[in-house]
Amino acid sequence: MKKTLVFLILISTTFNLHAEDGHLLWLRAKSTGKVTIVCFSKSSTIAIAKQELEQSWQGKNGAKLLLTIKKSKAIKGDGFKISENEIQANTELGILYGAYELLRRQQTGEAIQNEICNPSYERRILNHWDNLDGSVERGYAGKSIFWHDMEKGYAVTDNDRILWKEYARANASIGINGAVLNNVNSSKLMLTTECLQKVKAISEVMRPYGIKTYLSVKFSSPTLIGGLKTSDPLNSEVIKWWKDKAKEIHKIIPDFGGFLIKANSEGEPGPQDFGRTHADGANMLADVVKPYGGIIMWRAFVYEINSKDRAAQAYNEFMPLDGQFRDNVIIQVKNGPVDFQPREPFNPLFGAMKKTSVMPELQITQEYLGHSEQLVYLAKMWEEFLKSDTHQEGVGSTVARTTDASIFPQKHTAIAGVANIGLDTNWCGHHFAQSNWYAFGRMAWNNQITSEKIADEWLKLTFYPIEEKDSKVSDWKKNFLEPVKQLMLESHEAAVNYSMPLGLHHIFAGLNNTHYGPGPWFGPKGIRSDWTAAYYHKADASGIGFDRTEKGSGAVNQYHEPLKSQFENIETCPEIYLLWFHHLPWDYKMKNERILWDELCYTYDKGVKEVREFQKIWDKAQPYIDEQRFFEVQSKLRRQSRDAQIWKDGCLLYFQQFSKRPIPFDIERPVYNLDYLSKTDLTDYLK
Repeated sequence: MKKTLVFLILISTTFNLHAEDGHLLWLRAKSTGKVTIVCFSKSSTIAIAKQELEQSWQGKNGAKLLLTIKKSKAIKGDGFKISENEIQANTELGILYGAYELLRRQQTGEAIQNEICNPSYERRILNHWDNLDGSVERGYAGKSIFWHDMEKGYAVTDNDRILWKEYARANASIGINGAVLNNVNSSKLMLTTECLQKVKAISEVMRPYGIKTYLSVKFSSPTLIGGLKTSDPLNSEVIKWWKDKAKEIHKIIPDFGGFLIKANSEGEPGPQDFGRTHADGANMLADVVKPYGGIIMWRAFVYEINSKDRAAQAYNEFMPLDGQFRDNVIIQVKNGPVDFQPREPFNPLFGAMKKTSVMPELQITQEYLGHSEQLVYLAKMWEEFLKSDTHQEGVGSTVARTTDASIFPQKHTAIAGVANIGLDTNWCGHHFAQSNWYAFGRMAWNNQITSEKIADEWLKLTFYPIEEKDSKVSDWKKNFLEPVKQLMLESHEAAVNYSMPLGLHHIFAGLNNTHYGPGPWFGPKGIRSDWTAAYYHKADASGIGFDRTEKGSGAVNQYHEPLKSQFENIETCPEIYLLWFHHLPWDYKMKNERILWDELCYTYDKGVKEVREFQKIWDKAQPYIDEQRFFEVQSKLRRQSRDAQIWKDGCLLYFQQFSKRPIPFDIERPVYNLDYLSKTDLTDYLK
């Protein structure tokens, strides 16, 4: 023990590893030289760009940098052109984004060339599921950064403004330019004048950083707070009420971005309550915000009670309406057809809606992937999603290209990420959960960037000893950067392996609505069938899996050829989606010659082993990271390893009741009993 302590002291002295709490995120860099900034434009945004460059400059000492606002057809929107000596943009925000890009390249060692960087999407938005009482739905990093306990009302403190400024700065540094400030399950109070004054205070802090504010509102607001007898979108009084409300909002918040609407979904009110369509509701709202440049983001997350296949519902409801929406309506579609599962095929609405603007919705907060307790780097999953080929306009019609106006002439383009941010000191609950916030911003700006490049950037910006000398760079890269980056890149697949492999989905714990831990047995009496696990895995003596072929629910028909035939045919269906599209016998022979039951066992076991390997990698990296963050991540990995074991034991022991086959004897034996796991409140034993 004494030898270890001496070793750590020596290393710490060499690497200057001061304790860090993670609050600075990826914005830790300090200037290592002087720079002279020349710019003939003045504004609060330009002032921020100059300040950022001066306080974080790591280029040539004594350099001169020109900031130029000059119209160029090659530069799109808030894009920019950078070189070592100049940042050129069409807008002030372009200058700010260019400043952050230049600094990022200096800090990560990436070449700075004469290069144009244009954003993939016009609007790059965080969806906060924050409630007015300060709680956060699916939030695992503390309470809301925007809203207090209702006892405090809508008061705004100096500390609030400091926090909002830090938040806006972090977003601007990765190109995020919008935030929906509240839960999609909105409070009726969101559109009251008192609440809008709080939104005004937030927007004033974020505006210089280019962050537009958006609100999620109840479709029934005219009835709930307007005193009307109906919220029918074709009713003239309802239309007038919304027009007056839009006028009030834009008087208070001139650059208000628009509304996010969850309608006729999970009990939320909507136009179908009045015999109208999604298009009727969305278009009415689009018309009232259009004079102010606003947009309507209309969520496609809908499903009926006791539907034949929940995965098919969004396509069935929205495809008949393609071409009927206003040009400032964007249909917001979750990446997969069910609900942010650890792995899903892409939602078939992508590429299929050719006459309507469609935007991807990703979940940054890890609702089904271990909350803020587990290290799961999501960029790998998002890269898989964005690069998925829809084949709607031939080979190369990827999800990315069908949503960024490369293929279809969308007037507006956007992408949304459900935020994982809260009042925890490190913002995200887990130090590595910050990487998913960072990754979303980088992919929203450039939907062709790789998950590996993002991981490399984020690790260098977040963990490199900022006071270290160049002589130690190679040691840090070899012993920290490369192994930890590989850990990140493997973490999503590992989580799929130990939780819901081979196309299994929606088999998580439902007790207390936590969605944490296994729950293939979950299905208490009295709840709707599509909220139970058995609805999705359909395990019985004959086999396991959801049949979505033409003989089953037929959902496979929603995919364009050749995908439809590929998924339909058991011989060509990718094994990662096997049980998503097929119900197969336990002795079905996999491509590696194992039977399905054995493959399921080995895959769960592989996931557990992978997480245990992550622990070893992290422990070896201890000398190259500050003590506080090392031990905090180490503790999280220990829990993840234990929880992976619980997933493996719970799922295999439960499914074994149907397979009637032994768990292969070269696999580690279960350490938990099924009776214990299935009857224990998961929020207790997973603490």
